[in-house]
Amino acid sequence: MGLVSVLGRRGQLYLPLSRLISAFLNVGQPSNFLPMKSKTILLTLLSGIFLPSLATAELRLPAIINDHMVLQQKQANPIWGWDTPGTEVSVTFGKQVKKAKAGEDGKWTVKLDAVPANGTPAEIAIKGTSERKISDVLVGEVWMCSGQSNMGMTVSGDWKYQVESLASNHPNLRLITVPRVGTQELQDDFKGEWAAANPENCKSFSAVGFFYGRYLHEILGVPVGLINNSWGGSAAEAWVRRDSLEADERFAATMAGWENREKQLSSDAAQEAYEKALAIWKEKAAEAKAAGKPVPRGPASPASTLGGNSRPGNIFAGMVHPTLGYGMKGVIWYQGESNAGRAYDYRSLFPYMIEQWRKEWKQGDFPFYWVQLADFRSEVDQPGESSWAELREAQTMTMSLPNTGEAVIIDIGEANDIHPKNKYDVAARLVRWALAKDYGIEGIEPQSPTYKEMNVSGNKANLTFTHVDGGLRTVDVNEVHGFAICGEDKKWVWADAKITGADSVQVWSDAVATPVAVRYAWAENPVCNVHSKNGLALTPFRTDDFPMVTGPK
Repeated sequence: MGLVSVLGRRGQLYLPLSRLISAFLNVGQPSNFLPMKSKTILLTLLSGIFLPSLATAELRLPAIINDHMVLQQKQANPIWGWDTPGTEVSVTFGKQVKKAKAGEDGKWTVKLDAVPANGTPAEIAIKGTSERKISDVLVGEVWMCSGQSNMGMTVSGDWKYQVESLASNHPNLRLITVPRVGTQELQDDFKGEWAAANPENCKSFSAVGFFYGRYLHEILGVPVGLINNSWGGSAAEAWVRRDSLEADERFAATMAGWENREKQLSSDAAQEAYEKALAIWKEKAAEAKAAGKPVPRGPASPASTLGGNSRPGNIFAGMVHPTLGYGMKGVIWYQGESNAGRAYDYRSLFPYMIEQWRKEWKQGDFPFYWVQLADFRSEVDQPGESSWAELREAQTMTMSLPNTGEAVIIDIGEANDIHPKNKYDVAARLVRWALAKDYGIEGIEPQSPTYKEMNVSGNKANLTFTHVDGGLRTVDVNEVHGFAICGEDKKWVWADAKITGADSVQVWSDAVATPVAVRYAWAENPVCNVHSKNGLALTPFRTDDFPMVTGPK
């Protein structure tokens, strides 16, 4: 029998025509419900409807494999698409000819042999039931730029965007953005296209991602492809395949909470409550508009939450899955604000997400570099606990995974803006990791000074640090700021401190006779000023393991 293609939400699915017709003839009825003559007539009609689709079946490619794309140099690159099941598909790239057969679901995949970087536009020819030619293909370095709004914030939001955009005409720097789609159904494709960077289109691209990629392009002298895959306000659990979260006991409480929430949001009562709230909001919005006042934010619908950026698995299914397997060097990541209230869980969730992405991509332990949370909110008068500090600690702990790195930006945030507008320096600190670890650029220390150990002598706590990169220094003022100290009573007080060597700081307080623990930059927006001599901020830390405010209750 022939085959018919049926398009659905999950992509292109294929069903045997005989099964489809059988469903029309027999579903819910005895097999002899229709007389044979009637069955014959209906069979003829259905064949007339569906068989033409076989004659017009065409090769289909995902958006990420298309004109102006960049292939990752020096590694095998998957090329995939869909065609009529059983069709042999050939892919020609230079002297390479790779062949594959479309499976039952219509999908086919080949792997191109590794080639070196090449800035001369090339062509990929693909032949199946029809032919496609992908033009202007380059070979270089490919990075995914992912996370929440601080990764999604565009070049036009940076303080220096007017100047930076004018310096952004780079034909061999290619950009593509994945639309924000939240769903529980695995998506195979998205609407988007690769484009060469220019002063106009860079403005709507991720600022951190763009500056990072431009650094690589100019320093390495090779083409660079950037995939912007970010969603503001997103929670880390939305970026992980739901099935894997459900299978791990560490996330049982999170998943149980969401299952209850999903039942509630799917109920008639939730829809009725939303409609009532919407009606009230419309009245208030009209009143505010008439009075020339700001219109209040409207209520969120149950559907928007279910299809939103916090539901476990939503972003993985809608945004990550369509890009899964595309050849790339690595990922840069800026996220965590939405998980700050659950920083204790983030200790497990964040490294798990990285491990799962690496498992899904099947490209080994590719580089994964992230931005630690910036300083934000009001400065505090007294030292104490902080959920944001605990989230930063969870991020730092994730560096126990191989091929990872953290850009510390505790000194370049803004108290009154959760989206600090200096993304240029953020990218500069991130790119140090790639240059030093992946591209062999000598003389660059990517890691911020990091706490190593403490020993106590009298009322003095003597701390040593690694990755000091030429030694420690203060910025702005000569006095050392940012340290707190406590004794057995666990009552924190601000401490005096001085830099005693290239890699050491002494901390004390006349109010603490016998120090037990020291903390540095332990607040949402700490006043702190210790850096390496090459400008990297000291990583926030604590020497204690006291119970966390975000820990289990």
